Amino acid sequence: MREQASSFDVARIVRELSKMIGARARKAYQPHYEQVVIRLNPKGVPSSDLVIVSGRRLYLSQRDRPMPSQPSQFAMVLRKHLNNSRLIAVEQLGFDRIICMTFEHGSGKLKLIIELFRDGNVLLLDNEGVIIQPLTHAKYASRSLKRGVEYLPPPAAVDPREINRKILDKLLDESDDDLIRTLAARGNLGRIYGSAICALAELDEKLSSKELNNEQREKLENSIKTLLEELANNESSKMWFENKNMLDLWNNAIDKSGKDSAAQGIKEIAPIDLRYLDEKLSIDIPTLCSGYDSVFGPHDASAFIRREEEKLVSIGQDEGEKKAKLDRRADQQRTAIDRFISQAAIKQELGKAMQENWTHLEDIMKQFNEQISKLTWQEVAEKSRDIQWIDRLNPEKGTFVVFLPDEEGDPGSSVTLYANKSVHQNAQKYFEDARTLKDKSKGAKKALKDTEDAKSRQEKKKAKDVAAGRVKGIQRSKKFWFEKYRWGILDGGNIIVGGRDARGNDTIVRKHLNSNDLYIHADLHGAPSCSLKLKDGFIPLSGITNLPEGVISLQISQNLGEGLEDARELDEKLFSQAAQLAVCWSRAWGSGGAAATAFHVRPSQVSKQTESGESLGRGSFVVRGQRTWHRDLPLEMGIGIGVINGVPLPICGTVETISNLFEKWIKIMPGREKKESIANKIAKATGLTQDDVLATLPPGGCMIEDHGIMHKS
Repeated sequence: MREQASSFDVARIVRELSKMIGARARKAYQPHYEQVVIRLNPKGVPSSDLVIVSGRRLYLSQRDRPMPSQPSQFAMVLRKHLNNSRLIAVEQLGFDRIICMTFEHGSGKLKLIIELFRDGNVLLLDNEGVIIQPLTHAKYASRSLKRGVEYLPPPAAVDPREINRKILDKLLDESDDDLIRTLAARGNLGRIYGSAICALAELDEKLSSKELNNEQREKLENSIKTLLEELANNESSKMWFENKNMLDLWNNAIDKSGKDSAAQGIKEIAPIDLRYLDEKLSIDIPTLCSGYDSVFGPHDASAFIRREEEKLVSIGQDEGEKKAKLDRRADQQRTAIDRFISQAAIKQELGKAMQENWTHLEDIMKQFNEQISKLTWQEVAEKSRDIQWIDRLNPEKGTFVVFLPDEEGDPGSSVTLYANKSVHQNAQKYFEDARTLKDKSKGAKKALKDTEDAKSRQEKKKAKDVAAGRVKGIQRSKKFWFEKYRWGILDGGNIIVGGRDARGNDTIVRKHLNSNDLYIHADLHGAPSCSLKLKDGFIPLSGITNLPEGVISLQISQNLGEGLEDARELDEKLFSQAAQLAVCWSRAWGSGGAAATAFHVRPSQVSKQTESGESLGRGSFVVRGQRTWHRDLPLEMGIGIGVINGVPLPICGTVETISNLFEKWIKIMPGREKKESIANKIAKATGLTQDDVLATLPPGGCMIEDHGIMHKS
């Protein structure tokens, strides 16, 4: 289950929060660094907690939750300005993940801005839109979020509600991606709702956006309108489960604890029907907030307990242990243990609080039971609305919720009491529930130990790999932009990219050949079109100490060539290096020769425009004007191992570049051995994935000359 709310989710939650207009803001708390809780008290109905998890989600909840005895600085600011103010408006800014809540009191209006993208933020603004206090100070390219400056939202994204056929055609025609990526990013629909739209329109997500015909575009437009109307008009939401067993477990749960256990099986929640998910594994839920509370409520309610535990864990914990990760099974088991322990801690903490406030609870229970003996539950419920210490009643279970006094003697943490039990018996029930949850954690701990034993065996194998100088190859679903093409590094870190096929050649020229770059091409028909980038490339990362010997760490940069306006101003040596890589990527590699020729020109000299009566195939271009030639280029290249933005990859370049950059490297020359066999050998020796190595090798048979990578000293 994803943790971050989408723009669709925000739109529905804003509608649900609008029903709280008129409610009074009471106390604000910050039980965890990442979480802010504001208690809202509507007239005539039970109070609710507005739970804000920075950068992830917000929702209304009525769970019992321990609160810190001392409010944080941010909570104090919220209390000072918002206490007893009235909520008068809730809106979503455009179709972004930004919520604006407007409060009013005697001295004017205040706004609470909740940002749910990136790392998130919560900001309190005055009537003029100036920031009184942000949860986190931040500075971006277009705005600054700090006290005393005017709040500026980020640049507005596309609002799907304003998409008509003309706008849709423009989005599709200007996109080089498939349909799902175009809808998710350019259409601001997100992958989940983009998939829902494709399913409703009966279109394959992998279709090329710009190649959709008129009928397909009409279906797509109608599907977008249908789902947006469903978002605007429907009241209920939906929840999907992983399988039927988890759905049955949910349906058969008779209390909140049972529902919390069954919530592990929730796969997705949404304000609209996601047609690509199994309808048989879904149920309707009254509000999206209730869905979020079901999935995340137990975890978020234990925020204060987790904060205290993290303080203890952080003391003296070894850095290596912090970075160690269990596999998916261990993650699930640890989550279950944490949930049982945190829920037990909540029960224990509230039980202790009940004992500490014994007299307070006994007085309330005495008065409550006196009223129950004279009046009906409904009549008592109406009378208790004016009592700040009593929140909501449940006649079916014979329970009512009571607030315990906080550090200032005002209503703080809430507890549920049975009217027919004494204070001692009610407190004892919290302690008994805590013991039951602790017993459940013991079984989960045993299962986790078995998993960690298996993990320990894997760690030993990893230690052997480190001793041998091997890196850990990563199987990735998303690769860097340049990995779609042939690519290599030049002296100074600049990158050269070339097409792998005719379509790739077209894309290189159309998308990756800027006016300040250089066009490189081997003097052979069918050779790849290459672009020597002025600004794009790699810079070294210093201070990385845990890499195997001979491996370097690099970071992707788009700010190279500082002070230069054109790639022609680069060192001439780079032109020759780029030309050498261009010929190595051409069919000259397997021709049997030892050298080849290439040229470079300005981007303005490259065109698809032909003379009258002539035509060009895909991937072909006309080059006009004077060319700069590079002759007798050797057919050889080098490969080293680097970690780029945290991902281990083979990095190719000329022998000169690679030997200067890496302590250990491989020289590649034309040979008779298949490149698949060479890639397999290199992958086994280095730990890189075979696919990544294969993508780096030239197009033909190879032979290698090892300089420290293949045979460890």
